Amino acid sequence: MEKTLRQHSTDKVKVVLFGPESTGKTTLSKQLARHYNTVWTPEYAREYLQNKWNNERCTCEYKDLMPIAYGQMALENELVQKAGPLLVCDTDLLETKVYSEEYYGGYVDPELEKAALTNTYDLYLLTYIDTPWVEDDLRDRPDQRLDMFRAFESTLQRYHRPYILLKGDQQTRLSQAVKAIDKLLSSPLKPLEANEKQG
Repeated sequence: MEKTLRQHSTDKVKVVLFGPESTGKTTLSKQLARHYNTVWTPEYAREYLQNKWNNERCTCEYKDLMPIAYGQMALENELVQKAGPLLVCDTDLLETKVYSEEYYGGYVDPELEKAALTNTYDLYLLTYIDTPWVEDDLRDRPDQRLDMFRAFESTLQRYHRPYILLKGDQQTRLSQAVKAIDKLLSSPLKPLEANEKQG
């Protein structure tokens, strides 16, 4: 696995699904990849942490964050070469940074912090918590969904990342996302203004 947190340079449009657990990010990633006939970057943490749970019956620890970050960037850098004009990312390092802050007393590894703020994407699709909570081996904090959502949105605002807020059922979210992405693909040099919201 490539040990870097830096993005490979590309002229392709990149969008990121961003938000708390169990808010439909993976479902929408797959739908968007299918709609645009492109590839999507899965969340590396899911496979990594599921294997850890299966083997050790342990959930995420602080020491897992850097291996997860390296794995995520290796996936993104590999798959961007296979994508069409658009790459759909189920997560990014900024999301890992939010989890580090929320779960580990505000501390973020300096290397992760730097990469999370240096790597760039054309649009973030922020998923709201109006979806049912689906329990699994890894998810926790079902009673803190609003707090987690606020942490994600405030991060996008603090670092002036371009994003839209997605609410509603799957079809509504897909339509909102497609509208925004179509705008990017037709005018790639004119990205959405930071914090522009639709719907």
